[in-house]
Amino acid sequence: MNNGARISRTKWKLGLNKIFGQKTNCRRCPEAAPFLSRSQTAAVKPSPSSDSGEKPQLRAIDLARKVQQEKAKQPPVEAPVSGQQKRVTELKRFSQQLQHVHPNVLAKHLHRSVLYQDKDVVVVNKPYGVPVREDSGITSISSVLPVLSKMMDGMKISSDSQLLPCLGLEKETSGALLLARREEVVEHILNLYRNNQVQRKYWVITVGVPVPSEGVIDIPLVERAVTGSQPHYKMALSPLFRMNDAGNGVTKVRANRQAHPAVTKYRVIDSSNGCSLVELQPLTRVKHQMRVHMAYTLSCSVLGDHKYSHWSKLAPQKLPERVLEKLGLEQSKIRYLPLHLLARQLTLPGIRQDEINVSCPLPKYFTQTLNRLQLTLPDKTG
Repeated sequence: MNNGARISRTKWKLGLNKIFGQKTNCRRCPEAAPFLSRSQTAAVKPSPSSDSGEKPQLRAIDLARKVQQEKAKQPPVEAPVSGQQKRVTELKRFSQQLQHVHPNVLAKHLHRSVLYQDKDVVVVNKPYGVPVREDSGITSISSVLPVLSKMMDGMKISSDSQLLPCLGLEKETSGALLLARREEVVEHILNLYRNNQVQRKYWVITVGVPVPSEGVIDIPLVERAVTGSQPHYKMALSPLFRMNDAGNGVTKVRANRQAHPAVTKYRVIDSSNGCSLVELQPLTRVKHQMRVHMAYTLSCSVLGDHKYSHWSKLAPQKLPERVLEKLGLEQSKIRYLPLHLLARQLTLPGIRQDEINVSCPLPKYFTQTLNRLQLTLPDKTG
């Protein structure tokens, strides 16, 4: 190509550059700029770290990431929780925390809760809501006793010791639970119990104040069917006497053949705000004996007893407004209130040593209720 043709071509390019406003950067001719491809144009753009002084433009995805990072730094805004909701959550935790746990978790809890042990017996602090025997869907104490026994023996593989429940407690009852290390010990303790040589005292919080403040309830119990929209069975009083037709005396009636003799000693420790702290000592072993005697004989049902607070129906316990206010609950939430029945003290003759006397500490929910109702303990040792 001759020089004339080159000059003509350069002028033609300069004309196009003027039309489109492009700068020239030609090595051979500084006044001429070659056409650049799209990729080449992008390659020569200044980088964000360059000294051009211009801020890089944020892409949409970068902006979204930045917003997400800022939100992650901010603490989550929690919805306000009322005192009523806190109270219900607290009661649920008290009553349900050990009902659906792994057996090893329950065994570890019982291991930490041992109140007394020797070569013959062990006393543990039974938690609320956990059955002693097998119960569908809930881990029972009996099912974890082999693991508990190994824990108490230091997890020795060669250990052949065992633990057996002697005097059981109801599922809703917490407190001192007696376990035996051998079958013959179980038989020995049962014989002691039949001869009234084993003493068990319970503490209950009642709705109402028993009158008189101390006494003995000696009324047999029998299981009866309750008809209606929700048919069910309950233990009921089966007295040997009833008022005569004239209403001025009592008449002896034939005892129900299925009735069980039931005797309960009681003593009011303190009363306040329409409720009482009562010590009970059952002298017989009948299903739900103390609950039935308190509810149907003294008209002072145990706080949280949703079964025996009514006779003809199954419904949450109905509490006076004053008691609800003290407990920090509404009637609609009272079903979460646990049964306030504690196996407080256990006394029995020792097999190899002197008398065994074990007192059980109060559960947290029991102590909180005492404080809310302004009920006072008799002394520090109880």
